[in-house]
Amino acid sequence: MTYQHVRVPDGDKIALADGRLQVPDRPIVPFIEGDGTGPDIWRAAVRVMDAAVAMAYGGRRKIAWMEVFAGQKSKDRFDTWLPDETVEAFREFLVGIKGPLTTPIGGGIRSLNVALRQLLDLYVCLRPVRWFKGVPSPVKHPEKVDIVIFRENTEDIYTGIEFEAGSEGAEKFLKMFREAFPKEFGKIRFPDTSGVGIKPVSREGSERLIRAAIKYAIDNHRKSVTFVHKGNIMKFTEGAFRNWGYTLAEHEFGDKVYTWDEWERTKKASGEEAANAEQKAALASGKILVKDAIADITLQQILTRPDEFDVIATMNLNGDYLSDALAAQVGGIGIAPGGNINYVTGHAVFEATHGTAPKYANLDKVNPGSVILSGEMMLRYLGWTEAADLIVKGMDGAIAAKTVTYDFARLMEGAREVKCSEFGEAVIGGMDGKPPVTPALALARKRGASVSRQSSVSSRKATKKAAPKKAAKKKAGKRRK
Repeated sequence: MTYQHVRVPDGDKIALADGRLQVPDRPIVPFIEGDGTGPDIWRAAVRVMDAAVAMAYGGRRKIAWMEVFAGQKSKDRFDTWLPDETVEAFREFLVGIKGPLTTPIGGGIRSLNVALRQLLDLYVCLRPVRWFKGVPSPVKHPEKVDIVIFRENTEDIYTGIEFEAGSEGAEKFLKMFREAFPKEFGKIRFPDTSGVGIKPVSREGSERLIRAAIKYAIDNHRKSVTFVHKGNIMKFTEGAFRNWGYTLAEHEFGDKVYTWDEWERTKKASGEEAANAEQKAALASGKILVKDAIADITLQQILTRPDEFDVIATMNLNGDYLSDALAAQVGGIGIAPGGNINYVTGHAVFEATHGTAPKYANLDKVNPGSVILSGEMMLRYLGWTEAADLIVKGMDGAIAAKTVTYDFARLMEGAREVKCSEFGEAVIGGMDGKPPVTPALALARKRGASVSRQSSVSSRKATKKAAPKKAAKKKAGKRRK
């Protein structure tokens, strides 16, 4: 494709062959730097990613970054929030990354993030949630949180099919609904002033999400997959999601999983003791437990016993709630990564999970951890695991040294607050085990040395001044005797 506003760098395309990514040594990767704090965060994050790749592969591999446009920057330059060529670039080059994007004001696109996911059919929102030692947390045992969320990205109420109360669309829809389903229409308490939304949940959409979650659990040696739903109330949408999930798990992965549906059947046929013994034997043989949980109960249990959850597969809205609630336990969304993936086509866009924070724009202040760790996810998705591991090591090192941005520094005793860019440098320093030294820290140390020298000089002067006084006191003492 010929691009009007995008400059394609020297490099090669990532391709998909036989269901596997074919990644060249110099892959072209589209990126959107983002709005608000996006440019600050991107500058820090891209340095970390480039350093990790260089350190891991000694110059043999390098990412060819290609800027594409969306959000406020695109609106200002091209008078459009999301140019067609941006979507086409992500489609052509398969894998990309983006910073936070503002929500357009007025009509048209409701969310640029949702639009990209739907246009590229990125049906999995992948959100790994774990704790880095030393990160401040509001819970007693954040180390127990190690959960990977597979959130369905294209269905549920996020399809945006809704009609404002009193609008022509609402009136037409409610009239049609009343005529076709009078009994169900009667359940609407105030129809004349009701807004209306539609919640589509399909078998195909549910199955491809759950299939991806179970495959991930198998490939990464996880212990369980939990379907989180509200099927006790929404039986034919969220309840169907649960039922389709169990059917798929047994039909496609029966030799690798044991489901709660199997347990229920054995209990009914042979009793609870036999069902418990069957489950115990299955898990001892290495099978993955596939279970389900009601959404509101899950929101309690991820606080009280998060170690009972491993991989979660859930619908769009539930996944939104769960992702942010879990992120709060391990440091907040400022350090939470995310990826939007279509495992069939290979397309993926990794992203910041937080907002644009415009009041901090261009202050070099905010935490770049979300995009840094989204970059780590991207590298791992490309199969560049050595570089991804270095980023994790660098994050561990920087946080362990308490070299952190303001959001963590204000909550950590003895922390050294650094800028966004300096935190990136600290992560790079932590990759090879060296203590992180940023410009601010170097200056602080220099000032500290200066203070020490001044203290030493002052101490010597004070000693000299004090010596005659001590001698005078001794003489006075002798006279008193």
